[in-house]
Amino acid sequence: MSSAIDQKKQVVEEISTKFRDSKSTIIVDYRGLKVAELTELRKSLRDAGIEFKVYKNTMTRRAAEQAELSGLDEALTGPNAIAFSNDDVVAPAKILNDFAKKHEALEIKAGVVEGNVATVEEIKALAELPSREGLLSMLLSVLQAPIRNLALATKAVAEQKEEQGA
Repeated sequence: MSSAIDQKKQVVEEISTKFRDSKSTIIVDYRGLKVAELTELRKSLRDAGIEFKVYKNTMTRRAAEQAELSGLDEALTGPNAIAFSNDDVVAPAKILNDFAKKHEALEIKAGVVEGNVATVEEIKALAELPSREGLLSMLLSVLQAPIRNLALATKAVAEQKEEQGA
């Protein structure tokens, strides 16, 4: 009997550690997905370096308490799977949101982003953000715009002077 309790405590500690260590955690309801669809989802998450596991809700609730995350209890009903990402904040939200658009059976329920509990709307907003490379290219174009405008103004002035001189 005590070995079963010890195993459960170990699982709760594992989940709690994952909640603390991950940059982004998303809880989804996967009811209604076919095995092939779930396998496809797992593969796309694994390719992005995201861990996707199913845990008992009672253990997940205890782990959330241990990790001092309040507000997840409402989401922890029914069959749930949890995606943990230690590297990228946006990747799990983006992959799960895109998959949910194609497969209506997948429902995003809640999440934890950098230690803060996030609502479904916040997760979907996070998923709509451009990738890191896209954001960097936007920043670069914003930084280049004043220099480009100065160059165009200088060229226009030079052409105007040239016309007046000719």
